[in-house]
Amino acid sequence: MSCLNKFHILEINHLSISFQQYKSGTRQRNLPVISNLNVSVHEGEIVAVVGASGSGKSLLAHAILGLLPSNAHQEGEFFFLEKILDEKRKKKVRGKEIAFVPQSVNYLDPLIKVGSQVRNGRKSKEAKDRQRELFQKYGLGNQTEVRYPFECSGGMIRKILLSAALMEYPRLLIADEPTPGMDLETAKKAMEDFRRFADRGNGVLLITHDIELALEVADRIAVFYAGTTVEEALVEDFSSEERLRHPYTKALWRAMPKHGFEVMEGHQPYAGQWPKGCVFGPRCPKFGPECETEIPERVVRCGTVRCIRCKEDISSNHHEKREAHRHVGG
Repeated sequence: MSCLNKFHILEINHLSISFQQYKSGTRQRNLPVISNLNVSVHEGEIVAVVGASGSGKSLLAHAILGLLPSNAHQEGEFFFLEKILDEKRKKKVRGKEIAFVPQSVNYLDPLIKVGSQVRNGRKSKEAKDRQRELFQKYGLGNQTEVRYPFECSGGMIRKILLSAALMEYPRLLIADEPTPGMDLETAKKAMEDFRRFADRGNGVLLITHDIELALEVADRIAVFYAGTTVEEALVEDFSSEERLRHPYTKALWRAMPKHGFEVMEGHQPYAGQWPKGCVFGPRCPKFGPECETEIPERVVRCGTVRCIRCKEDISSNHHEKREAHRHVGG
């Protein structure tokens, strides 16, 4: 796959999110949870966001949709279909042009039958036919639509949420851990549907901890660590450790069962306890004093990386780097 320019479904530049919290009494503190994060999804592309729990993956989805709580402070730029995506536009496109498959199975209203919720209350023949088509695709029986959420298993709820996201024929699908509770066959079917959805010229942002499943359908992998993207790589780069750029990404590669299940010592720092400079520094075997400075994002071989040890930087000025970043995955 080359680094040619393609139409952007979604582009996020320099996203930072923090939360205002009470520390003790009336004293407050600002807790950073995402810092200077960049990610994009091109037309016809699935981008899988992978990383450990607590790295900020789900917050990214909520920020795109304008669903952050009132004590959140957000900075950065959002673009959808190459036009600015401000809070007003987020409300307009949410649930229509941008659809969401949430991680929690508690998103459904317990007092409304699931079929009506998937149809968003519509009773037209067209809406019912579409809902039944989706239910049949995911193995949900004819009686499922008249059940209440408490009458459905966790796996069934995930299929219902996926059906609801696909009802309106969106351009961008954000799926936050969509497959837990599904059997392997159904999970792979859902991934295949995401692939077909993207191949029709749409975009998918797939948030998952299952990197092996993501590698089967995605075009690019965005690796999160401690609130930021440490690497974006083409799926082909995961064919060998040598093609990857960041030490954390290489550690994830070695931890995969088919690569030896090697476990890396240490843990991801908690929000508010990030180290100075490189967030991966305390666990990195190549860490040195120069790593305690600000680590910029660089373009390396049709991917991006935050690591001063990684060589082959193909760009020398900011404008060229930003343009190359826009082309990654094309």
